[in-house]
Amino acid sequence: MKKDLRVILSGGGTGGHIYPAIAIANEIKTRYPDTEILFVGASDRMEMEKVPQAGYKIEGLWISGIQRKLTMSNLMFPFKLLSSLAKSRRIIKEFKPNVVIGTGGFASGPLLKVASSKGIPSIIQEQNSFPGITNKLLAKQVDKICAAYEEVKRFFPAEKTIITGNPVRQDLLKIDANREKALKHFELENNKKVVLVLGGSLGARRINQLVEANLERFKKENIQLIWQTGKLYFEEYKKYDSGLVQTHMFLNNMNLAYGAADVIISRAGAGTVSELSIVGKPVLFIPSPNVAEDHQAKNAQAVVKKNAALMLKENELDEKFETVFFSFMASEEKQRKLGENIKKLALPNATARIVDEIEKLIK
Repeated sequence: MKKDLRVILSGGGTGGHIYPAIAIANEIKTRYPDTEILFVGASDRMEMEKVPQAGYKIEGLWISGIQRKLTMSNLMFPFKLLSSLAKSRRIIKEFKPNVVIGTGGFASGPLLKVASSKGIPSIIQEQNSFPGITNKLLAKQVDKICAAYEEVKRFFPAEKTIITGNPVRQDLLKIDANREKALKHFELENNKKVVLVLGGSLGARRINQLVEANLERFKKENIQLIWQTGKLYFEEYKKYDSGLVQTHMFLNNMNLAYGAADVIISRAGAGTVSELSIVGKPVLFIPSPNVAEDHQAKNAQAVVKKNAALMLKENELDEKFETVFFSFMASEEKQRKLGENIKKLALPNATARIVDEIEKLIK
């Protein structure tokens, strides 16, 4: 394959779309150091900051999603779409990519549409178990779809769809060896269970309220908590940091946090579910109800139906959490079974497999 590749990656809006794109870019660069890589994102979203931090150039499109109610943004959508298609045409004409890869988010739609219409090899990397509307529309036009879940095959052309998994951080592959180091890092006791609570970098209000409401029960059961409150809520909950309870705004050493945990309570974003499969610890998913097309509940459900995790929806927490969670904490057998089953779903070599598929496409 030619060494001086030119690759466009487009994905953004959330970390779940941006980090897989960066992981793919890094793998391409490792194999072909002379590759020129350009990212295309939505001009007012987090990718405009995160991608340059990772060392890559990015161009922004004036694009956003359609809101569920009538808003000014919706009225502007046709103009934004036309503007984004025109700019995508200009970017592709000037950059002359050998391949275009979309990892989801608003900007990947116009870019993949233009690339596929010009016969440029194009790939979708679908992270969720239930694809969004953009990827459903693009599926017939692109050359290949690299997916994380078998469930998506009913939405996409079977002959183009390959189950590769989602790109994840490679340091997660070694967490078992880090148990002692992890407990030491968090100053935790070896003879008490550790529950890791994750609500994402900004935090999850409902999960934080749930933990606060059950703090006395956690203490009574002698459970140690690593509680990641998130940026928006840390000031509100840091007062509980003492003894068995540790509050953190962020967890910079996620591999150590996973290494210390016996059980994990988490949201169910696609990237998080893929990470937790590799981690192989028992999980209770509490999906966010505030995401497009209820993706998180569908991601969690895909794991739950394989007897590989528990799930409670936010509207079930008051009624069911205490009974479900603490009886689960009392059953070593149930924890072991779920941990084993979720690990069977892991696809740890996803990034390499996606780049293998890119190579086949442009040879």
